[in-house]
Amino acid sequence: MTLPLKGLFAALATVTIWAVFLVGTRFAVSTNFTVEEVLLLRLGTGFLITIPLMLKLGVVPYGQSVTGAIMLGLGASALFPYIISMGLFFAPASDAGVLAPGMLPFWTAIVMVFMTGERPSRPRYIGLIVIFIGALMVGLWQVIHSSVDGAWRGHILFLSGSFLWAIYAVYFKQSGFTPLHGLVIGLFWGTLAVAPFLALSGNVSFVGVSLHDFLVMAVLQGILIAVLALVLYSIAVRQLGAAQTAAFGALTPVLALIGGALFLGETVTLIKLTGVILVAAGVVLASGLFDRRA
Repeated sequence: MTLPLKGLFAALATVTIWAVFLVGTRFAVSTNFTVEEVLLLRLGTGFLITIPLMLKLGVVPYGQSVTGAIMLGLGASALFPYIISMGLFFAPASDAGVLAPGMLPFWTAIVMVFMTGERPSRPRYIGLIVIFIGALMVGLWQVIHSSVDGAWRGHILFLSGSFLWAIYAVYFKQSGFTPLHGLVIGLFWGTLAVAPFLALSGNVSFVGVSLHDFLVMAVLQGILIAVLALVLYSIAVRQLGAAQTAAFGALTPVLALIGGALFLGETVTLIKLTGVILVAAGVVLASGLFDRRA
């Protein structure tokens, strides 16, 4: 099986940006930013720079079910980022890399069985099991032995966000929208529905945040994550399919582990390293690269 070069590049670029998101957000919510401030910067900046596209493409998700419209309108733009960012308040970025994007192949396979009837091939099935074992090693071991108080809360949030993202990926694949159109629909409705609640939550003041940190976080969250990563991810889904694109997400744990250790001083235990290696190995099988090999 030959993977389209455009889809391959989009998937690899996406998982790299995801790793930057995990490390950067963990740093932000562990220092001067609240989770609500981070999400407001994401929505506000993304909304402002895509207004011309909103006017050109439109923001109504025509032809979708209620669930599909909610997923396209609120999921990737507001709901999932909030869940993952809240998880990063409780648990390290390296844990998030394994339990959020790392578990995407597993959740996507389950979602596709129920929504489309598509079942993974034997090599993919083995890869999903390997990914699950690796994630279990990191998550369960960290819950039992971690010195980070409340890390289990972050783990639950990571798994929940990953599961919901898998549902979004399948709905987007079926929606018929282009990546850019899906992006502006999400940013418009996500900002309209969520930003007022964030502003009135009492957790948005940016007290103690320097102008430099404000601008850096606005670029990271509002441009790289909210716009560029979602466009690249959507292109990858179109080119490769939801399952194979989700499989590439398992590469993020490796990058998040490295970034967490280098920039955040996170501890890399032997168990965690083994789990990350298993997840990275599982991506090779779960990607479908061996489906047609004798």
